[in-house]
Amino acid sequence: MSSKTQLPRPVPRKIRCAIYTRVSTDQGLDQEFNSLDAQREAAEAYIKSQAHEGWTCLKQTYDDGGFSGGSMERPALQMLLDDVRNRKLDVIVVYKVDRLTRSLADFAKLVELFDANGVSFVSVTQSFNTTSSMGRLTLNVLLSFAQFEREVTGERIRDKFAASKKKGMWMGGVIPYGYRLEKRKLLVDPPEAEKVRLIFSLYLELKSLPKLAVALADRGILSRQRSFGAGKIIGGQPFRTGALSHLLANRIYIGDVRHHKQNYPGEHDAILDKSVFEAVQIELAARLNRENRTAYKSQAALRGLLYDSKGIRMIPSHANKSGLRYCYYQSWVLNQGQKEKAGVVARVPAQEIEEVVRAAILERTITNNCVATAELSGQSWASGIERIDVRAEELVITLKVESGLAELTQNDQAVTATTFSVSWTKPPMRRRRELTVPDDSTLHQRPIRSEARSRLLKAIAQARLWQDRLVNDRSADIATIAQENNLSDKSVRATLSLALLAPDIVEAAIEGRLHRGLTVTQMTGLPADWQHQRQALGLV
Repeated sequence: MSSKTQLPRPVPRKIRCAIYTRVSTDQGLDQEFNSLDAQREAAEAYIKSQAHEGWTCLKQTYDDGGFSGGSMERPALQMLLDDVRNRKLDVIVVYKVDRLTRSLADFAKLVELFDANGVSFVSVTQSFNTTSSMGRLTLNVLLSFAQFEREVTGERIRDKFAASKKKGMWMGGVIPYGYRLEKRKLLVDPPEAEKVRLIFSLYLELKSLPKLAVALADRGILSRQRSFGAGKIIGGQPFRTGALSHLLANRIYIGDVRHHKQNYPGEHDAILDKSVFEAVQIELAARLNRENRTAYKSQAALRGLLYDSKGIRMIPSHANKSGLRYCYYQSWVLNQGQKEKAGVVARVPAQEIEEVVRAAILERTITNNCVATAELSGQSWASGIERIDVRAEELVITLKVESGLAELTQNDQAVTATTFSVSWTKPPMRRRRELTVPDDSTLHQRPIRSEARSRLLKAIAQARLWQDRLVNDRSADIATIAQENNLSDKSVRATLSLALLAPDIVEAAIEGRLHRGLTVTQMTGLPADWQHQRQALGLV
């Protein structure tokens, strides 16, 4: 009787196991045996118990100490997910499921990624496996409770925070300038407190944040210097307008604590008198109202594209003078009162530089046989520009490669040129005005006064508004307009005649080329015919 031949036992497939550990706070991580070590030890013991199935522990560690489970932005977790995508492991082992994530939505994404790459998920203290439907159900139930626990904890912390604020307690954050922290309470720092009082008094005097920033820099008053555990140091720099705006509006200086638009009496001492603080708030509100009334809806085509010679971004801005608005681009640091940090050309007139750049782009468009330039409208001509560096005698224009403008043809060969230069010099800020006077005039003429020009332009604008209303509103008439503006019918009719001025006369008024002595009254008495108007003014 022959004996049966025994077949060799099959060698189990090697299963690569990665251990992931996490703890929400970094307290105790400097101990010899901490929470991360305890989680790893339990996971390693579990993997050894499955050695008969071919389970082996990878040497690579994935430890996140001091990271919340409510976010996926964790360095070790991201490294683990990269290894999953690269199929460097087969099983992920954790101590508890909430170590991986506390968010049900994030867990659904993780399971989808694991399934796509053939990776299983195992919890040491909650025995299940994501390869089975029952394991998935158990995981979802546990994660729902973990997310619920996290949300309840958050609500409890927020309620405690609000209750503490109502009692006037300081609940952390950046320590306000003028105070120091001692035993979790704010105490007045006398040297800094004196500087705070100076900042408020200077603002009431200057009524301008940029001017205030310059005044503080001239006095050598700098922001507080702070150092972090990693050796990084911030602060110790001149105050910027944003920081000053926040400081001037901070009610902490009159002894209040703010929480969700509610103010409560604080435990700390006030630095400022309440009347001074309120006076500053009134001026800040008046400044904001002025900005809202004169809000400039910029059509700046080169917004975000211009940089000065030091690489500082140039932003759109404007100024109002004699009833006219002048638009320009200026280095961002000018708003901070730091003119010395700006490039050689710190401010340029908007219209002039836009015309130069637009002409250069359109010429290049024709050269490269791109879209017909006549069809370019609005700001579309600037869409292919990456950046523009403004220098003393040229503009260096860098194009987007995908714009199609970077392709040139030289000697029948296609080459790529993403940067080109345009000769340009900044126009003088003060220009000599040429008077609109008869060619044969031998008299010494002087330009119209700025006050007279301003009154004339406002009257022309008013006349055109009234004219549009009479044309478009059938219920409107001269008597109605006169009554609404507390004027006589004769005065309204005289002003309306300004809407009939010749375009070249209006242009001369805008540019200040009319001669001195012309008044609104003289202009309202002109005939309707444009040629006769020129003759009456001696402009022909």
